[in-house]
Amino acid sequence: MCSRRHPGRVVSLNVSNSNLGGSISPAIGNLTFLRTLDLFNNRLSGEIPHTVSRLHRLWFLELAYNTLAGEIPVGLSNCSNLVYLSFETNKLHGGIPSGLGSLTRLQVLYVGENGLVGRIPPSLGNLSELASLSLFQNKLEGPIPEGLSRLRYLRFIQAGRNSLSGTIPHLFFNISSLQYFGFASNKLHGRLPQDAGRHLPELEVLLLGGIGNNFSGMIPASLSNATKIQQLGLAKNRFEGRVPPEVGKLCPVSVQLGSNMLQAVDEADWEFLRYLTNCTRLEVLDVDDNKLGGVLPSFVANFTGPMKTLLMSKNPMSGVLPLAIGNLVDLEVLEFAENNLHGVIPEDIGRLHNLRFLSLESNLLSRGIPPSFGNLTQLLTLSLSNNKLSGSIPENLGSLQKLTYMNISSNRLTGAIPGVIFGLSSLTDSLLLSDNYLSGVLPPQIGNLKHATTLDLSRNNLSGEVPAALGDCASLVSLALDDNYFTGSIPPSLAKLRGLIMLNFTKNALSGSIPLELSKIHGLQKLYIAHNNLSGAIPQVFEDSSALVELDLSYNHLDSEVPSRGVFANMTGFSAIGNDGLCGGIAELKLPPCEVKSNSQKKLSQLKILLPAIGTVIVICLSILLFMLFLRKGRKKGLDRINATENQMLNKYPRITYLELFEATDGFAPTNLIGVGKYGSVYKGNLPVTVTAARNLVVAVKIFSLQQPGSSRIFMVECEAMRQVKHRNLINIITCCSSMDSRGNDFRALVFDFMPKYSLDRWLRPRSNEQTHKLSLTQLLNIVIDVADALDYLHNSSYPTVIHCDLKPNNILLGSDWTAYVADFGLAKLVGDSMDQSNLNAGTESTIGIRGTIGYVAPEYGAGGQASVEGDAYSFGVTLLEMFTGKAPTDDMFVEGLTLHSLAEAGLPDKISEIIDPDLLHNELNGKDSSILNCLASVVGVGVSCSKDNPSERMNMKHAAAKLHRIRDASERTVGIH
Repeated sequence: MCSRRHPGRVVSLNVSNSNLGGSISPAIGNLTFLRTLDLFNNRLSGEIPHTVSRLHRLWFLELAYNTLAGEIPVGLSNCSNLVYLSFETNKLHGGIPSGLGSLTRLQVLYVGENGLVGRIPPSLGNLSELASLSLFQNKLEGPIPEGLSRLRYLRFIQAGRNSLSGTIPHLFFNISSLQYFGFASNKLHGRLPQDAGRHLPELEVLLLGGIGNNFSGMIPASLSNATKIQQLGLAKNRFEGRVPPEVGKLCPVSVQLGSNMLQAVDEADWEFLRYLTNCTRLEVLDVDDNKLGGVLPSFVANFTGPMKTLLMSKNPMSGVLPLAIGNLVDLEVLEFAENNLHGVIPEDIGRLHNLRFLSLESNLLSRGIPPSFGNLTQLLTLSLSNNKLSGSIPENLGSLQKLTYMNISSNRLTGAIPGVIFGLSSLTDSLLLSDNYLSGVLPPQIGNLKHATTLDLSRNNLSGEVPAALGDCASLVSLALDDNYFTGSIPPSLAKLRGLIMLNFTKNALSGSIPLELSKIHGLQKLYIAHNNLSGAIPQVFEDSSALVELDLSYNHLDSEVPSRGVFANMTGFSAIGNDGLCGGIAELKLPPCEVKSNSQKKLSQLKILLPAIGTVIVICLSILLFMLFLRKGRKKGLDRINATENQMLNKYPRITYLELFEATDGFAPTNLIGVGKYGSVYKGNLPVTVTAARNLVVAVKIFSLQQPGSSRIFMVECEAMRQVKHRNLINIITCCSSMDSRGNDFRALVFDFMPKYSLDRWLRPRSNEQTHKLSLTQLLNIVIDVADALDYLHNSSYPTVIHCDLKPNNILLGSDWTAYVADFGLAKLVGDSMDQSNLNAGTESTIGIRGTIGYVAPEYGAGGQASVEGDAYSFGVTLLEMFTGKAPTDDMFVEGLTLHSLAEAGLPDKISEIIDPDLLHNELNGKDSSILNCLASVVGVGVSCSKDNPSERMNMKHAAAKLHRIRDASERTVGIH
C-alpha cells in the first residue's frame, strides 16, 4: 500500500500467510516511510535485518510464526513510534534488549516461544501504555521486575514456561484492567494475598500452576470476586485449604498430616471452592497436585457456571464422590485420580453426556462400575485403575464407540471380558485390564482391536488357547498376556504384528515349539515366554534379529543348541535357565557342549532314559505299599484333617509328595538348610520335571513343625493368604504338600521360588561366615519401594484385604536382580466378606500371642489391639529406618525412652548425616552431598511418618509407596539413582 499523497512511497507491506521462504532482505530499511510491516506466518529464516531500525515511522511490526534466528536488533529502540511489536514463535536467542523500554507508545509486545535468555529488563516497566505482554516459553530467569506491576493499562501478561524465580509483586493484584494473568511453570513461590481477587473485576484467566512453581498457603476465597473468571489453574503447587484459627488452638496436633500437610476438619477448609461455585463463567478449575486435604465437600457439584474441566487429582482429600456430580452437565474433563476417595462411583456420572476424559484411578473406590457409564458416548479416555472395584465389566461399555484409552487394571473385577469391549475399534491407544480376577477365554472378537497400540491382560485368571485373531491387531506395539492360564501353542499369526516391540507370555501353560514366524517381527525388542511348557529347539533365526535385546526362555522344556550371536551373546538380555536339554551357546552360559551322536549312542541314550523311568515306577509302587501298611496299623493322620483351605490350595497348584520333597532336598540334608524358625525350617531343593514345568527348578521348601502349638493353623493361614494374593513383589508359591512322612506322621510343606540372595536381614547384619557387602543407596531405595508396593497391594488392591502382621528384614527376600519379595504370611490376617473368619482366624491370638516380632510389632498390639493395616505401616516404617540408619530397633543403645523412631525424627532434616549408616554415607557422598542428603532425608521422613506411636497419625501404605516413587524419580534426575 502506498501513500495517497505521495504514490511513490510505500507505507504498508502485508504478505502474511503467504508461504514465503528465504530471508528478509536488508533493503527493507530503505522503505523509510513504512508504517506497517506484516510478515506473519511464513517460512522466513535467517536473522532480522538491523536495517529495520531505520524505519522511524513504523508503528506496526509483525514477524510472528516464522523460523527467524539470531537476536532481537538493539536498534529497534530507534523506532519510537512502535505501537505493536511481535516476534512470537521463532528461533530467536540472546536477551531482550533493555532499549525496548524506551518505546513509550508501545501497547503490544509479543516475544514468546523463542529461545530468549537472561532477565526481564526492568525498563519494560516504563512502557506506560502497554496492554499486552507475552514472554511465554523462553529461558528467562531471575525475578519479575516490580515495575511491571505498575502498568495501569495492562490487560494481558503471559510469562509461563520460563525459569523466573522469587515472588509475584503484590501490586499485580491491584491492576484493575488485568484480564489474563499467566506465570505457570516457572520457579516462583510465596503466598497469594487473601484479597487477591478483590481488585481484579475483569480477570478471566489466572494461571500459576505447572511444574516448577511452589506457591503455598491458602487459596484465597476472594478470587470469587473476579466474577468474570473463566479459567483458574493452580496445579502442582502446595496450596492448602483454610483451617479456622480456633481449630488450631483447640487441637493443634490433629491438623498435622505427613510433611506439614493440613488435614481439613470441616467444610470451612474448602471456603474458596464454596464461593467459586457462584462464578457463573467459570469453565476450568485445575487444583491438581496440591495439599488440599480433608473431606471433599458435596458442594463441589454445585457450580452454577458452564464448568467444562474439573481437575482435583493428587491431593490428600478423602470422602466420597457427590451423588449430584451429574448436575455438571457441561463437564468434558473430570479428574479425581490419586486421592483417598472411597465409596461407590455415583450412577449419576452417566448424565455427563459431554464427558470426554474421566480419571478416578488410584483411590479406594469399591463395588461395581456403574452401567450408566454406557451413556458416556463422547468419552475418549476412561481410567479407573488401582481401586477396589468388583463385579463384572458392564456389557454396555461397548457403546463407548469413541473411546481411545481404557484402563481398569488393578481392581477386583471378575467374570469374563465382554466381547463388545474387543469390538471397540476406536481404541487407538491402550486397553489395560491387568491385575484383576478376570476369567474365561478370549473371544475371536479380540481381532477387532485393529488400532490399539497396547493390550495388557496380564495377571488374571484367563484360560483357553491364545486366539489366532490376535494377529489381526495390526497396530499393537505391546502385548502382555503373562501370568494367566493360557494353554495350547503360540499362534504363528502373531507374525503379522509387524510393529510389535514387546511380547510377554510368561507364566502360562503354553506348549509346543516356539514359532519360527515370530522372527519375522523385525522390530521386536523384548520377548518373554518363560515358565511355560514349550519344547523343541530355539529357532536359530533369532540370532539374526538386530532389534531383539531381551529374550527370556527360562523354565521350559527346550533342547538342542543355543545360538551364540545377537541377543544370545548378551548375558544381561538373554535367559534360558531351567531348560536342561540345552547345550552350546557362549561360554558364560556354562552349558554342556553339543555332541553328534552315532546310532549306537542314540540307543544307549534311549536306554538311559528308560531305566530311570522304570526306577521311578518302582519307587512309586513301594511308596504306595508303605502307605497301605500304615493304614492297616491305624496310623493314618493328616489327610483326614485337611480343611477346605488346603483343598483349594491343592487343587490350584500341582500336587507333590513327601517322597519327592525328600529327594529334592537330599533327604532334608543339613547342607541344604536355609533357615530355622519357630514354626518350621526352610530347605533349598531341586524339583524334577515330573513336578513342575521346569527341569531341576531350584526351590525353597518350607516344612512346618506340626509338634509346635499353632503350627498347623499357621500353615492354613499361609495357604489361604498365598491363594488369594498375586503381586510381582510377593513371594511366588509353586506348590504345596499336605501328606504323611515316611513314618506316617502328618506332613505339611510349602514350596516357593528360591531367592538366591536370601533375606534382607543377611545384608543388613552380615554373618561372619558369609560373603556380603553393604547395600548401596540405589539398592536400598529400590528394595524399600518394592516392599511398599507389596504392602500397598495387600492393603488396598487385594480382596480380601491382607494384613501381614510380621514384616521385618527376615521376611523380605531378594532375587538375583535384587528385586524384593515379601514372604512368610503365617501370621497374616485376612479381612473380607469372602473368607470364613471363624474357620481361619478364630483363636489365632490364643495360639500365636502378639502378632509380630519384638521391635517391629506395633505398640498397640502389645496392649491387645486388633491387627490392622496401620500395624503393618508401623513395621514397614521401622524396617525402612533400620535399612538406612544401620541400627536394629532392638539395638542396645535404645534405652531410657530412646527409640529408632525418635532417633530418626531428631535427625530430620538438618542432622540427617548424623543418623544415617556411616558406611552408606561414605560410599555415596561423592561430590553430590546436598542432593544425596536431601534424598536420604525424604526417605527417612517416610519411615518416621509410618512408625508413629499413634496409629491414626501414621502414613498409609498407598501414600508411602507413592511418595517413595516420587523420591526415586527426583533422585534419578538429580543424583543418578536408577
